[in-house]
Amino acid sequence: MMRNSRYLVTGGAGFIGSHIAATLLKQGEAVRIIDDYATGRVNNQNAFETMPGQFEIINGDIRDLETLKQAAQGVEVIFHQAALASVPRSIADPISSLEVNINGTQNVLIAARDSKVRRVVFASSSSVYGNTPTLPKHEEMPTAPMSPYAVHKLTGEHLCSVFTRIYGLETVALRYFNVFGPRQDPKSEYAAVIPRFLTALINKTQPIVFGDGEQTRDFTYVDNVVQANLKAATAPHASGQAMNIGCGERISLNEVLKIAGELLETTIHADYRDARPGDVRDSLADISKAQRLLGFDPTVKFATGLALTLEALRAGTSETK
Repeated sequence: MMRNSRYLVTGGAGFIGSHIAATLLKQGEAVRIIDDYATGRVNNQNAFETMPGQFEIINGDIRDLETLKQAAQGVEVIFHQAALASVPRSIADPISSLEVNINGTQNVLIAARDSKVRRVVFASSSSVYGNTPTLPKHEEMPTAPMSPYAVHKLTGEHLCSVFTRIYGLETVALRYFNVFGPRQDPKSEYAAVIPRFLTALINKTQPIVFGDGEQTRDFTYVDNVVQANLKAATAPHASGQAMNIGCGERISLNEVLKIAGELLETTIHADYRDARPGDVRDSLADISKAQRLLGFDPTVKFATGLALTLEALRAGTSETK
């Protein structure tokens, strides 16, 4: 095991985790990755070999505390991205989702405490707000989770807060708003909407829309989320806080299809189906807290991010640059 890894990325073969790891490696950092490849993919790590930093991969499950304790040895910061990250999946299989998302998060915090890790940055979710019509969502609002997944993420936030108060472990919870970008798996049964839409349009098949398509989201390109994580690792006044990570742009699913169709120079009518249980109607982030505490600045806007994601999908690769 490398002795000088400053960073541990749980879920480092996954969509967001692999982007965090790659950015650190490009900066010449030493990074340790743990993933059980349940949803992460080996292909997401292919580019790591060409980067100046050192990396080490542990094939392990965050439900295994002893493996996590070994992975956390000598680490300064843990980016905790590992999760079964899907509302529909948590409804279909609440037991496995709870074991990974709650028990696994508690294991990460215990391993961090016992290994004297300085800070844990936890991937939370905008789903904790539920379906309140108030927009934009701000951190002082009451939380009202509508799915097991949302409950799991809110519980993870509470665990982080407790470990900060009781054990002095620095923690920061980032409430992600609909992250998208290269390496997001379009083939999964629980795939997110943008890779599903783009793949359908590329293949000239009807994209499936659950609901009328007028529901809105604050779609957040993955580079913005990486920036937030790296800033959260060092921001002096962020410990013990939860904050929104989005772009502050509200875009409907029908608008996504329209913009994607224009990029691909195609028009295919969607297959509209009944709305899914647990899905919220509208979402928009107030990011002023992250701007204040982290210096967060989401520089990649939706249209640019969509074009970059499409470029990666059409190339059939996991990289855009």
